[in-house]
Amino acid sequence: MTQMPTTKPPIVQLKRLPHAAGLALPKYETALAAGADVRAAIPDGEPLVLKPGERFMVPTGLAMALPPGWEAQMRPRSGLAAKHGISCVNAPGTIDADYRGELKVILINHGAEDFTINRGDRIGQMVIAPVFQAIYEEVDELDETARGEGGFGSTGSK
Repeated sequence: MTQMPTTKPPIVQLKRLPHAAGLALPKYETALAAGADVRAAIPDGEPLVLKPGERFMVPTGLAMALPPGWEAQMRPRSGLAAKHGISCVNAPGTIDADYRGELKVILINHGAEDFTINRGDRIGQMVIAPVFQAIYEEVDELDETARGEGGFGSTGSK
């Protein structure tokens, strides 16, 4: 069973891979930001161009170790989404505590124009959050609720 998170912030160990030399580590851009910005670790002078509809796993040049009971969520940056239609395909992307490979951000261009990513560009934001592994129990019947089986718009569209 996993260890339950505490109220203290977790210590997240980061390993800088060779292609991230000189890039900033994840950073909270404001005092109360929930997500730390991560940067593109692509070769200098070799920009990545995402055409409309294209997606690409952009490397960050970082690997990490999270303590048990925590996950990292990779999310889109709101400014890139609002201004250029750039988002994450699997938002939020979950990074499990036992993963030790390179962190990558799966970006997609929902915009109408090509989007260029250069080395060091902020491409996503990483949120560290507690997780719990549930205990699943099979039963013959579930308790009744007012909502019942209503879903997917059953409470109205406005």
